[in-house]
Amino acid sequence: MTLHSVVIQKLLTTNAHISRQIATHHFKQFTYGFRNKQAIIDSDKTLICLRNALNFITCLSRDPSSSFLFINTNPLFQPIIDEMTSRVTTLSPERASNLWKMRGFLTNSFSPKKFRSRNKKLVFGPTRMPDCVVVFDTERKSSVLLEAERLGIPIVGLVDSSMPWEYYKKITYPIPANDSVQFVYLVCNMITKCLMLEKTKKDGEKGVGRKAREGAERTSESKMGSAKDEVLVIPYDNLAPISGDIAENKQLLDKLVVVKFNGASGKNMGFSGPKSLIEVKNGSTSLDLIVNQIQSLNSKYGSNVPLLLMNSRRTHNDSLKVLDKYSSSMVEIHPFSQGEQTQQELSANEEGEDEWYSSDHGAQFLSLLNSGTLDLLLSQGKEYALVINPDNVAAVVDPKILNHLTQNSIEYCMEVTPTTSTGLMNFMASSLQGKFKLEDFTSNPTQSLVKKFKFIDTRNMWIDLKAIKRLIDNNALKLDELSTLKLFEKSIGITIPQSRFLPLNSTSDLLLLQSDLYTFAEGALVHNELRTSPTNPSISLGAEFEKISDFKSRFKSIPSIVRLDSLEVTGDVWFGADIALKGRVVIAAEPGVTLRIPDGVVLKNEEINDPGDI
Repeated sequence: MTLHSVVIQKLLTTNAHISRQIATHHFKQFTYGFRNKQAIIDSDKTLICLRNALNFITCLSRDPSSSFLFINTNPLFQPIIDEMTSRVTTLSPERASNLWKMRGFLTNSFSPKKFRSRNKKLVFGPTRMPDCVVVFDTERKSSVLLEAERLGIPIVGLVDSSMPWEYYKKITYPIPANDSVQFVYLVCNMITKCLMLEKTKKDGEKGVGRKAREGAERTSESKMGSAKDEVLVIPYDNLAPISGDIAENKQLLDKLVVVKFNGASGKNMGFSGPKSLIEVKNGSTSLDLIVNQIQSLNSKYGSNVPLLLMNSRRTHNDSLKVLDKYSSSMVEIHPFSQGEQTQQELSANEEGEDEWYSSDHGAQFLSLLNSGTLDLLLSQGKEYALVINPDNVAAVVDPKILNHLTQNSIEYCMEVTPTTSTGLMNFMASSLQGKFKLEDFTSNPTQSLVKKFKFIDTRNMWIDLKAIKRLIDNNALKLDELSTLKLFEKSIGITIPQSRFLPLNSTSDLLLLQSDLYTFAEGALVHNELRTSPTNPSISLGAEFEKISDFKSRFKSIPSIVRLDSLEVTGDVWFGADIALKGRVVIAAEPGVTLRIPDGVVLKNEEINDPGDI
């Protein structure tokens, strides 16, 4: 019997898998099915969520100043929790069992209080906020969830199938399970062991001798080096929402500047200008989309988010010609020519055209800041820069991410998305969190290579401008090392939905963007809700579709691909209007044969080689 089987068997003995007679829509991702009219929770998913919660608690406990608050109102659980808190000495048992009784125990903890009470054990609130709140009976403690979310305190809580969405979404690390006494005992026992193990490690470090201490210091240095090779990954859904106060959001957005790289050329698709000027949706280009996003934010909140457009020598003049149409917008656009602003020369291909590689984007951006732009941005109150990959058409200027970075003093954040191998199920996007090594990330989304990795680095990054200034002042800035995270003290990754990472590198990508799979609102692409699969269909168009002019002529209208799994087209193929593609479709025209797909036809799991197959 494997270790995994033993752990699952232990979970089953606690009846953690037996839930209520109802299962809310958001909880169905954790259910295995129904039996005797009761929802059955998938123990594998319970184990995944429990590991994530314990990993978070363990990482947090490494800080000596960290504190935890255990909330409970079920008298059956109280002896178990009292024993746990007394053993780990995180909070005294009296505080852990009585603090919940006062309304506003967090939000009002700093208010002056005068009262008379015969209850000597009454505790009003900690002198400082806890770093984590652990709730064992979340169904009864909705006020706790509201207060903790308001203050941005992470919540670990047991959830069952009847928990409403408005409370479930506030829990940072949900553990789907039946809150039986046996399971609560198991959770408390595992928390105790994790915290005591960290305490034992610290005590062992204190008791080493001088030579052992020197060796420990060397080991610590090596661990620090290895820690620099790790990235804390946070799911996007776990980020706290932004405030509803317009003035507060304006103050937040006024700290941001958006940097759009515009040096990529569309020559490989037969387009003579910058790739950002290729029409991707309803007459709009990718440059239009990002300008519309910023204009929408500036208009909604009255903020001033500027756009820095970084052109190459080959794309600069073409870009300047189209900027006139944005003159009436509420976006300040500042174009820069790479040849004027940076000292690093771009590599040139055989035909002499500049090529910008994604691995160089960070270096080029830092070089721009080093030219004097950084001091200007800081003097204007800008604190963060969102640097957008030129190939990514679906990038989003998200105040929610900016709010998380400012609240937690993050210096560097990269947007990542799970690979296809780890993103087949919706719940995995929220479960895939914790610390990951750099070798788990790749910036090459090629299907043949991506299976070796857990995440794709979208090359969209958020950078603290003050951290850049510090590196420049300390002469610690090396432009060739930005691809690593070793330059920055606090670096994270945020898993974004796959719909926010849509590179435009070929006409196959263009078909995906122009189809009914996506619409756009306020400059942001919106995924079609009718698409049940969390991943996009795989599309491969042959050499006959390589140029944009050929692509447009061979499609009378873009087919419907909402229910498409994969499409492979080779040879002389022409598509009519109002075509729907479903499942797996292969269209391969033999040499010398022309295939014309008629108007209005529906192809589902078809393989077409000659006109007779249609």
